[in-house]
Amino acid sequence: MQFSEEIIARHMRPITGSAIREIFKLLGKPGMISFAGGNPSNAALEPEVISEIAREALGKYGAQLLQYGATEGFGPFLESAREFLKGAGVSAGPGELLPVQGGSQAWDLLLKAVIEPGDAILAESPTFLGALQAMRTYNAAVIPIATDDRGAIPEDVEEKIRKHRPKLLYVIPTFQNPTGVTLSLERRRALAELANRYGVVLAEDDPYRDLRFSGEPLPTIKSFDENGWVVYMSSFSKYVAPGLRLGAVVANPVLLRKMTIGKQSADVHSPLLIQAIVDGYLRKGLMPAHLERICADYRRQLGAMLNGFRYFPEGTRNTSPEGGLFVWAELPEGKNARELLETAVAKNVAYVPGTFFYVEGGHENTMRLNFSNAPVEDIEKGMRLLGEALR
Repeated sequence: MQFSEEIIARHMRPITGSAIREIFKLLGKPGMISFAGGNPSNAALEPEVISEIAREALGKYGAQLLQYGATEGFGPFLESAREFLKGAGVSAGPGELLPVQGGSQAWDLLLKAVIEPGDAILAESPTFLGALQAMRTYNAAVIPIATDDRGAIPEDVEEKIRKHRPKLLYVIPTFQNPTGVTLSLERRRALAELANRYGVVLAEDDPYRDLRFSGEPLPTIKSFDENGWVVYMSSFSKYVAPGLRLGAVVANPVLLRKMTIGKQSADVHSPLLIQAIVDGYLRKGLMPAHLERICADYRRQLGAMLNGFRYFPEGTRNTSPEGGLFVWAELPEGKNARELLETAVAKNVAYVPGTFFYVEGGHENTMRLNFSNAPVEDIEKGMRLLGEALR
């Protein structure tokens, strides 16, 4: 018998690969300027520092770091991660913190623990494509919530909680992916209150929090949580190195226990060597100076990108984030960013069409631009070329 795709589960058949990963295949051309990724700059990575910390960790802990370990995490990392998270106003007691393979695994484990087929999830629209893909993988009913330049709108969230009775609410409150928008202080309080009043698990995905170039830091939504309904997901990918694939999730102990059991069957535990490396990085006090340096670089790169919008068609609107990695642009009506991508790639510049980030699709005149992964001179050149392609 010939192999048939009928063997694939029904809920997986309509799910396609990441549009961003598909766009990456276009980027092999020499001289390509990419605004399509979500990577930190290569200049922000510190291979020599990481290598030295790894040697020190292996010298201290030896073969222990090469063995199996507890799913619940490597003790020294748990201590240093708790201290790091205190800086965000997030306290994690015993049984409330779990190391994960990046923030994406935290979301996957939460979905695994909470969602049954057909359950409703509220999500910002547009939102992180990877999170949206995971929701669909678990056959959830994803309900878009309205947003503006201050983030998710609580009145719309409450209306949809009452109508759809969701189990989860997913938000990226700080320098949101893909828009770069930051949820206002009053809305953070309001969303925490709604989650606690209606008994909805609010997933606070916060991987960009410390990439702030201007303005004042805002409290996490988790800091307003009264009864354990907010799950805080953090990651070291955008700070230390995405290739290390290490993050941390803070949740109510009952929920976190089920997420831990889900992790046991997924990967047993996050690698002990990686946990030891990040632990060493934090204990050495390297993070503050590192963040200050990369934020200074990203501030210049963001400035170059914002300045480059003068080349875009008249009537283009864009966000002006205070940090993060992304700028969002809305072209004049009638422009189709998905169709224009081919023209842009022919000019050696790439971006991600915004339609992929919307729960409901559409919005063909939008695009996400990443500024962290190209030097200032390439951003200046790329924005000029992109402006030509979009006219």
